[in-house]
Amino acid sequence: MKKTAVITGASRGIGRATALAFAKKGYDILVCYRREEASAEEVCEQARAMGVRAVTFQMDMGELSDLRRTVSKALMTFGKIDALVCNAGISLPSLFTQTMEEDYDRLMDVNLKGVFFLSQAAAKEMIAAGGGSITIVSSMWGIAGASGEVAYSASKAALIGMTRALAKELAPSGIRVNCVAPGVIDTDMNACYDEQTLDELAARTPLMRLGTPEDVARAITFLAGEDASFITGQTLSVDGGFIL
Repeated sequence: MKKTAVITGASRGIGRATALAFAKKGYDILVCYRREEASAEEVCEQARAMGVRAVTFQMDMGELSDLRRTVSKALMTFGKIDALVCNAGISLPSLFTQTMEEDYDRLMDVNLKGVFFLSQAAAKEMIAAGGGSITIVSSMWGIAGASGEVAYSASKAALIGMTRALAKELAPSGIRVNCVAPGVIDTDMNACYDEQTLDELAARTPLMRLGTPEDVARAITFLAGEDASFITGQTLSVDGGFIL
């Protein structure tokens, strides 16, 4: 039986690249999205061309009922979940003194609470199946902190702490939990920056370029796969050396 992967935020950017990277490795994939159905279906079409099963699923990381439905959809479609990738997230560029409570709550619901309870729902099935892997997408700002993005940095830092604790708790059940911390990646999330700012960020990166979604996808599939079978509780920075 083929291995299966569930990827959130998989219609674009890092999630899209990750879904296709899993498909290239022979995984059947559940392509989760919130709004961009056409883009999600396009990902599935590309995956199917590689000879795997690929299904779209609309869900919102901020809705607890959607998280349970996501796991149920994967089980009904594929019978199991070998790898969960919690990639979906939102940003909140805002000065600390101007951050509104409703924006903060939405950010934490998606970036932290959603990851917690989706991982919980998937872990219950993985425990019953005898193992699996969970890979959580944090950010370099979860390690270093970003001025003007305090709430976002806090949510991503919490994911790193959650990764470490969850890895300890789930290891006896054969479940590995790891984290990736991307740097400045050329995705829609960074479209708020003008070309000059992006050039400056690339110049500040020791490898002298922005990252690509594929750079992060390769790290995610490595951590989820057999080559990382003795790796758990780790945070892998994919930032070109930005925060060294």
